[in-house]
Amino acid sequence: MLHAKKISLLVLLLVIFSHIWANPIKNAKKVYNTQRLSGQMPFVDGHFDEACWQNVQWESGFVQYEPLEGRSPSQETKFAVVYNDDYIFVAIKAFDLNTDSITRRMTRRDEIDGDIVGIQFDSYHDLRTAFTFLVSAAGVKQDYLISNNGETEDLNWDPIWWVKTQITSEGWVAEMKIPLSQLRFEEKENYVWGFQVARSLFRKNEMSIWQPIARNASGWVHNIGELHGISNIKPQKTLDFTPYTLAKSESYMPEEGNPYATGKDFGFNAGLDGKIGLTNNLTLDFTINPDFGQVEADPSQVNLTAYETFFEEKRPFFIEGRNILSFPIMFGDGDLAEQNLFYSRRVGRKPHHYPDLGDNEYADMPNYAKILAAAKITGKTSNGWSIGLLESLAAEEDAEISDLSGKRIEIVEPTTNYTVARIQKDINNGNTIIGGLLTSTNRRLENTPMNYLHKSAYTAGIDFAQYFKEKTWQIKFRTMFSNVQGDSTAILETQLSPARYFQRPDATHVEVDSTLTSLSGYASTLEIGKIGGGKINFLFAIAAKSPGFEINDIGFLPETDDIMEVFWMGYRIYEPFSIFRSMNININQWTGFNFEAINTYNGGNINLNAEFKNYWNFSMGSNFNAAHISNGQLRGGESMNMPGSINFWSFVGTNNQKKIRLTNNLSFNKGFENSSKRIYMNLGIMYRPTNTLQIQLTPGYNAYKQELQYVDALDFGTGKRYVFASIDQKVYSLSIRINYNITPELSVQYWGQPFVAAGKYIDFKYITNPKAENFTDRFALYSAEQFVYNAEDEQYDVDEDIDGNVDYNVYYPDFNFKEFLSNLVIRWEYAPGSTVYFVWSQTRDQYVSNGDFNFYQDNIDLFNRVPHNVFMVKFSYRIAL
Repeated sequence: MLHAKKISLLVLLLVIFSHIWANPIKNAKKVYNTQRLSGQMPFVDGHFDEACWQNVQWESGFVQYEPLEGRSPSQETKFAVVYNDDYIFVAIKAFDLNTDSITRRMTRRDEIDGDIVGIQFDSYHDLRTAFTFLVSAAGVKQDYLISNNGETEDLNWDPIWWVKTQITSEGWVAEMKIPLSQLRFEEKENYVWGFQVARSLFRKNEMSIWQPIARNASGWVHNIGELHGISNIKPQKTLDFTPYTLAKSESYMPEEGNPYATGKDFGFNAGLDGKIGLTNNLTLDFTINPDFGQVEADPSQVNLTAYETFFEEKRPFFIEGRNILSFPIMFGDGDLAEQNLFYSRRVGRKPHHYPDLGDNEYADMPNYAKILAAAKITGKTSNGWSIGLLESLAAEEDAEISDLSGKRIEIVEPTTNYTVARIQKDINNGNTIIGGLLTSTNRRLENTPMNYLHKSAYTAGIDFAQYFKEKTWQIKFRTMFSNVQGDSTAILETQLSPARYFQRPDATHVEVDSTLTSLSGYASTLEIGKIGGGKINFLFAIAAKSPGFEINDIGFLPETDDIMEVFWMGYRIYEPFSIFRSMNININQWTGFNFEAINTYNGGNINLNAEFKNYWNFSMGSNFNAAHISNGQLRGGESMNMPGSINFWSFVGTNNQKKIRLTNNLSFNKGFENSSKRIYMNLGIMYRPTNTLQIQLTPGYNAYKQELQYVDALDFGTGKRYVFASIDQKVYSLSIRINYNITPELSVQYWGQPFVAAGKYIDFKYITNPKAENFTDRFALYSAEQFVYNAEDEQYDVDEDIDGNVDYNVYYPDFNFKEFLSNLVIRWEYAPGSTVYFVWSQTRDQYVSNGDFNFYQDNIDLFNRVPHNVFMVKFSYRIAL
């Protein structure tokens, strides 16, 4: 029997490794030969009646990419391409035997839906970059820039181009006119470009492509076909200027006696955005005195941890082209993917300092540091160097403080300069990539009250990637170094910060040095894996962040002192079978150590994702986290043993092709030893009554109970008393989105979110032995005689030895926070690149020291608050030279 088991195991391993080592399917490169226009260029109207379209080579031969890879598509597609010295013209015929079934959903640019056709050009022909132009049957454009061989997509790349679509008796057609100035290439006599054409048939969720590519192929761009026939064209430089003006009016509840809160404010602003082609391959984007008033607000959150909340970047200037400036510290997705040497939300951030106000004093505080100017250079040279350079200057910000006797000025944010420089070099047809990144943050701290900030901060990183076996295997390595400098107060703050907690009394490998005026650290990441060429893929990765590593002046890094190992394996089924269109199963394992070589955490995950033949989606998974050691639970005290947990989650979504789509997320987390319990659920309801209107409601509810919630750390005797409590927290939110797209150029978008979070603290306790074997032996409960609520001062008086004398006070931590955020944007692109915005933003909020959660009354109280309304009109005009 034992021998049979060994044979069975051997057979299983042989099957697995036969999948892993299987040669990827490589399709022969297809070639399309375009023609130069000899006469008048076509008028872009969606009618192919010009002579050029009658005499050109029309190409077909599409195959399915999904769901049935390599099979003939349900409907035929043909295309043709011609060019002249200034433009590329593309004609696509999307034949359809059922023209009344063509889906024409009107959306905003870059959010296209319905039937779609598109084209891609790798004009660098570096086998890693592709300029993508898509259009829906409704005539809505989407364009994006693919880099890293398909790993990243820059959806905020918005070139100027023209397209028209028409419904015909044979299906629908699209006619495109793409300026060569929007593409990047070097000057030569004859060109070979990477080239792909694709079509999405919405009602069957079917994608067909001209150049066959296996779904299990690693990468995308190096697999696309080729465009031949272009010759003797000259690279063209972009030169665009877009000045803007805006007017703004605000109304809110006036505050009696506060000269800065009269109930009404008015403002006017102006600035300039520009795009200058330094060469055909390198572009300078700049902005002077930018304004991002049309950008949607960040969603409401309550953060009870010591760690910073990560917010997505939404400002257009910083989103476009950000891929080249990205330098990830970790690997994978989720929270790990947030850690990066460059976190653009640092630029134009909220002020660090808030004045200490006396009685009858009021402050006029800026909401953020004004960006005086920012510029970035991005592109790729003809010899394979990708370049990214960002320079930004944020102004000194002052708070004006007024009292009965006069006014004074206090600096709340210093003048700050941010620099990010990135290079990458392709070698060996993109199979070898080396690169580096440098960042710097420099502040003018003289005559400011902020000696606790770094005067300067620098980071440097080097990355290397090597691909093998048709890019199906990879080795990636990154190493990074940091150095921060400043007053000893600033470096002491860095040592004591939640990212490192050098003051932990049980840590033998770090110590606090209050005399330091600089601090350095390093981090490294190694990834080895198989990323294509079969149904089974895997990744082994390890990352280390030294205790002194610090990048938060311009990057994002929650914690250091960590060595993490991860193993992932995924199994993909691309072909439909049984009731499924596709399925994938993933398993993950992770473990962590600190730089004292102590094992701090272990865990694993398994998940399944499936699409059914009726176009429903389903996902489910479970996470297991073993008991772990937390360096931050006591926020500077000893590390503490914490119980493990198990989590189950699921997602289901109905057919997106229907007028009504429902989604549901469920998650349940249970801490071992009854240490915690969390239930989260949300329901998504998407209703599209017409092709131009979409309404989406997403209510969510989160109920969370935890036995150990940090409250405070207080001096007691010769040490610290770490006060905790059990918390019962409930959070409700409702996201409301309404998109009304009248034309591809004119849209109305609304987003609103009522949000209520309440937390009630009970069973107050203090830590006695953070490393005790049993969870309940790590703390002791206060008795009713020891812990007494003082209603007059809204605090707890603690008398531990019950001798009638108060030993220390604990603040009353219960809370009920309510907020309503709302944003209405009417956007009209009256000419390519020129827009008018009308924006109405509204905020209501309330905070009370009450942990009760009452859904009905909380919402009544919220909407009885006087709103803060902001009305804005912004006008921009693009000048192309």
